Amino acid sequence: MRAPGVVVTEQVVARFATHLAAGRGLSAHTVRAYTGDVRHALAYAARHGRSWQEVDLPLLRSWLSSMVAAHLSRATIARRGAAVRAFFAWAAAEGLIPVDPAARLVTAQPRAALPTALGVRPAAVLVDRAAEAAADGEPVAIRDWAVLELLYATGARVGEVVGLDVDDVDLDRRLVRVMGKGAKERMVPFGAPAAHAVSAWLTSGRPRMVVDGSGPAMFLGVRGGRVDQRQVRSAVHAAAARAGVDDVAPHALRHTAATHLLAGGSDLRSVQELLGHASLATTQRYTHVSADRLRASYRQAHPRA
Repeated sequence: MRAPGVVVTEQVVARFATHLAAGRGLSAHTVRAYTGDVRHALAYAARHGRSWQEVDLPLLRSWLSSMVAAHLSRATIARRGAAVRAFFAWAAAEGLIPVDPAARLVTAQPRAALPTALGVRPAAVLVDRAAEAAADGEPVAIRDWAVLELLYATGARVGEVVGLDVDDVDLDRRLVRVMGKGAKERMVPFGAPAAHAVSAWLTSGRPRMVVDGSGPAMFLGVRGGRVDQRQVRSAVHAAAARAGVDDVAPHALRHTAATHLLAGGSDLRSVQELLGHASLATTQRYTHVSADRLRASYRQAHPRA
């Protein structure tokens, strides 16, 4: 039988999860990650004889130090610190504890890595090879081609693409309605190549994979249900290998789209809106990528570089 304190802890974490999902509109994936991080911290407290309501700042700092000693990545530690700060801030606001012990908790931010992006030519080869593979008429190949084209054309997250329904795509106006983080909806344009691929999928691919339980899902798996992110990742890796370009994940196509837009003259605000970034600072990472390429070109071409 569980101790009463354990039950109370699980109840409060469940309430926090509801707050994250309903109150802040976070995705199920983010809610799982945050609640898992909070459970990790509260389990540490329990091992030190503290209930969650008895956690203080020194204990939280000790928890962070234990993760550093365990050689966890800076990104993991930063995420766990953010989750715990959100949890205790919520608990204090709800009156469940008198003082927020994590208000002054500081974690080292993960090192900012420049996004991986394909060049214009490799990106074109990637989608062109996918189109060639789809020419045989195999429904899965047509689907993968359409997914690749949309990922590159729109810069959408893989979760956003697999979450699309058929009526989210307007082929006449070349617009797709995307549901982003925090349940924020945005309309994203796409070009003629993506429209051609999606049209082929809707007319020649999807009808041959649809089943009674498919519902409105745009992209389907082999059993007729909505395709999942794992299947899309596998398809992108396979397409990269087939095209002979650098191995990339779906998120790299998002980075690639943003980089190519900025290099082609799009302004930051427009790219921010297209990608669904809450902060312009997030979009500004791509200016570093463009600047690096400009610098390399300058050094190669300018006689006094």
